[in-house]
Amino acid sequence: MKYRKLGNSGLIVSEVSLGTMQFGKLMNMGGLDQKATNEMVKFAIDGGINFIDTADVYSLGESETLLGNALKGIREEIVLATKVRLPMSDNFNRSGSTRVNIMRGIESSLKRLQTDYVDLYQVHGWDSNTPLEETLRTLNDLVRQGKVRYIGLSNYLAWQAATALGIQEREGLEKFVTAQMHYSLAERGLEHEWTAFAVYSGTGILVWSPLAGGFLSGKYDRSSPPPEGTRFAEAGPFVPFDRERGYDIVDVLKTIAGKYGVSPARVSIAWLLTRPGVSSVIIAGRKIEHLKDNMDAVDLTLRDEDLDALNKVSHPGTPYPKWMVLQLDQAEDPRPKILEPERFENGGPWADLRGTKWKG
Repeated sequence: MKYRKLGNSGLIVSEVSLGTMQFGKLMNMGGLDQKATNEMVKFAIDGGINFIDTADVYSLGESETLLGNALKGIREEIVLATKVRLPMSDNFNRSGSTRVNIMRGIESSLKRLQTDYVDLYQVHGWDSNTPLEETLRTLNDLVRQGKVRYIGLSNYLAWQAATALGIQEREGLEKFVTAQMHYSLAERGLEHEWTAFAVYSGTGILVWSPLAGGFLSGKYDRSSPPPEGTRFAEAGPFVPFDRERGYDIVDVLKTIAGKYGVSPARVSIAWLLTRPGVSSVIIAGRKIEHLKDNMDAVDLTLRDEDLDALNKVSHPGTPYPKWMVLQLDQAEDPRPKILEPERFENGGPWADLRGTKWKG
């Protein structure tokens, strides 16, 4: 296993972390029982994973309960993360990032996880019905009380995260150190603004659904669509993406995987581990062999030509204003070429769209 810092903190976590959405039976995501959960957790830890991520809403608390049982006697040896914000019952006050719901959420999670603190407590999504200051002050209180060590966000827009960090800085509150976001070869929208913001602010990206709900495992292509009974066939992809481009990506993944004698899934995760701002990639599996294959991605080093091929086939295009920012800052401004000439050895990070004449 290999390790990285958890965002802008001193905590060290494994490059791949164990996701737990498949623990429990209420989400149709795996249905693993206590015995299978115990085996999965033990295998992950024995393989060097020291970071496990869950959420209160995963099977409405069952995932946390199963995980808490599996961690008896070893809880303090791992970095444990959970989340709050999504509905836990029909009571509308059991949803959101309010002080009431967060305080209730942490107490409930601690009981289910059988611990007196969590290492990383994450807001599961933006709450447009609650003042952001209320959410941030409540999270700060939890850190001061010792129930939470670090805080993170998930599924925010970049401006929302930037606003939150600005308030935390101004008010002297505990800062978000991580952002749990979807990122994969099939969906690279995070690169439009988020990855640059994450690198600039030191916020560590925790990648969820790195295989786009299993699509990038290579099981499906144009000649082999999802069969009946699979989640893709019954409910569509777990995350939306351009299916035609997705099939093109899978074709390239299979070619590269064949060169190394590995799975397309392993190549997909190895690619993510080369991306800027990533602290850990959250992996999961219904079977131990799938988990092991994902874990082995940390030891796969892709060649430059492989990365170029993957980047080309998966590139989503560059929206405005990002293309204009890059055009002005990288193509038309001579200073980056002088200050960082190595970045421009192969043409630089941005092709000049407007044919400016500065040659360096």
